[in-house]
Amino acid sequence: MTAGVADVGRRAPLPDIAPKPVPMIERISVVVFVVAPIVGVAAAVPFFWGWGIGWTDVAIFAFLYPFNALGITVGYHRYFTHQGFKAKRWLKIALAVLGGQAWQGSVIFWVSDHRRHHKYSDRDGDPHSPWAFGPGVWGLTKGLFHAHMGWLFRKTRTSRTKYAPDLLKDPDLRFLGRNDVYVLIAASTLLVPMGLGALLTWSWHGAVTALFWAGILRVFAGDHVTFSINSICHVFGKKPFKTRDESRNVWWLAIPSFGESWHNLHHADPTCARHGVLKGQVDISARTIWLFEKLGWVWDVRWPDADRLAARRNQPDPEPAAA
Repeated sequence: MTAGVADVGRRAPLPDIAPKPVPMIERISVVVFVVAPIVGVAAAVPFFWGWGIGWTDVAIFAFLYPFNALGITVGYHRYFTHQGFKAKRWLKIALAVLGGQAWQGSVIFWVSDHRRHHKYSDRDGDPHSPWAFGPGVWGLTKGLFHAHMGWLFRKTRTSRTKYAPDLLKDPDLRFLGRNDVYVLIAASTLLVPMGLGALLTWSWHGAVTALFWAGILRVFAGDHVTFSINSICHVFGKKPFKTRDESRNVWWLAIPSFGESWHNLHHADPTCARHGVLKGQVDISARTIWLFEKLGWVWDVRWPDADRLAARRNQPDPEPAAA
């Protein structure tokens, strides 16, 4: 544990939440989107022994996972939340749809929560700090569950007008955030792999196995990698950069999170489009943004600035990696 974290453990009413409760349909959707993948994985165990898993399912999983992962990391996070670059309209819409397929909510709600997280990081007001229940084994156990997924079941929501007024002004994002439209986006997460499985195997068996392994399991894996950034990366790991919170780097999450687990630098310099800025820190999302920039799809990318990073260092280290 880190000295001083007891100060962030005091519970208090969370500020800046909307005055009205979350509509029942949204609360039910959270239960479905969070619990369904877990139930699906549990059901997949006997399913595995009875029917098996084929290379087609693995291939569809491997093909689709990066799209929705990048929808969250490049789209929801580095673009919509922190405005680390500017993008063409078609790419903006594509990133919003791909992020929505990850079953983490519509882009406006996601951005509102994340911006509030940065404003109050690991203090009263942070929607998902693992230190919300104080230090100690029991407090941290409850805190890790709360940060990982428990916070999603809250009965109130972050104010969109306060934290995402720019997104609310965008007609494309307002349309994609409508309940009926978002339901279709979320449903496509399962229908696409199911359709691919049917086409590639020309059988109902292939469609159903793809639904389980490349659909439900893919959502389960992607969501819990994202949730781990909220929980694990605020408790364990290293802090090479100065921050006012407990954000940390967790190297073994770097590949599955596409670079999001270089979380300490992100909190030290939130608008930076690259999180893995030190030598050897793989950041797939940053490399994707770099490719988009080369193709002319994005511009005004906020790449790491050596002087700014040096001012935030806890101790001297090798030069930051090039953009």
